[in-house]
Amino acid sequence: MTTTPINQQFRLAARPVGMPKAGDWSLTSEPLRDIADGEILVQTVYISLDPAMRGWMNEGKSYIRPVAIGEVMRAGGIGKIIASKSSKFAVGDYVSGGTGVQNYWVGSADDKTAGFYKVDPKLAPLPKYMNALGMPGMTAYFGLLDVGQPKAGETVVVSGAAGAVGQTVGQVAKQKGCRVVGIAGGKDKCEFVVKELGFDACIDYKHGSVKDGLKEHCPNGVDIYFDNVGGDILDTVLTRINMKARIIICGAISQYNNTTPVKGPANYLSLLVNRARMEGIVVFDYAARYGEGVAEMGQWMTQGKFHTREDIMQGFETFPDVLLMLFEGKNFGKLILQVAPE
Repeated sequence: MTTTPINQQFRLAARPVGMPKAGDWSLTSEPLRDIADGEILVQTVYISLDPAMRGWMNEGKSYIRPVAIGEVMRAGGIGKIIASKSSKFAVGDYVSGGTGVQNYWVGSADDKTAGFYKVDPKLAPLPKYMNALGMPGMTAYFGLLDVGQPKAGETVVVSGAAGAVGQTVGQVAKQKGCRVVGIAGGKDKCEFVVKELGFDACIDYKHGSVKDGLKEHCPNGVDIYFDNVGGDILDTVLTRINMKARIIICGAISQYNNTTPVKGPANYLSLLVNRARMEGIVVFDYAARYGEGVAEMGQWMTQGKFHTREDIMQGFETFPDVLLMLFEGKNFGKLILQVAPE
């Protein structure tokens, strides 16, 4: 007699106020149903934990609808096809897509919201498809190249430099001939982005002045700033931008758990004085072009010119606590939760 697998799911129970807490989640269990024609059953192996998830919990207009109360928490993931009635995927295939925070995903193989596509563990370890070869990497690649439009010899500054997006931004900029200065929290992270990723310098915002660091490492000013943190650091960088600078707004992790209104840039008139441009990047706008980014960065990886770091935690039940690592600066590299063996 075959036992029906049970699907555990973390559902949003309440809109968080400030940092998400235990009561904002409900852990539910339900038996899996049989799949119908055209459907697949995916066992989640890895769940991607991203700062954007905090914004998805809030009610209000955004680039994507908020997660509804009672709904499985939205998340990207990598899983293995364990049952298929679709010609698109075979049992044993590994796929990347919107698994959500649950042990299994079941539905149409053509579900556009989930957007599953095959990944090959022989070409790169699966966690890489959640980092440089996944959504963070595509955010960095298209945000820098399409929005930032870097030119060889320009100075690029990136905050959150040791994180999933930041580490890719810096390396892409180096490949394009730019001088790259990172901003990160702590000696270890700064040493990582300089010694392992090849940044030209890194400013430790936890143990020094960002303003002084920019003066030292960007003596000729900043041509491109890729912002992942917002707040005071964004304000400080705006005082150092050059004529026709490009500021790419990717995220504002310093503001996501505020219980007061989001702090906007006080130095925005620097955009006027320098005829500079500030523009947001939402990775989903580039979905049709992901293959371009994967191909170029994959080539750099095989040539040993591109490196990534993943911070992989274990255990489905640890999700609420592991998610908080993003906002406490405790992760080192792309934060991933492994919930099943490969």
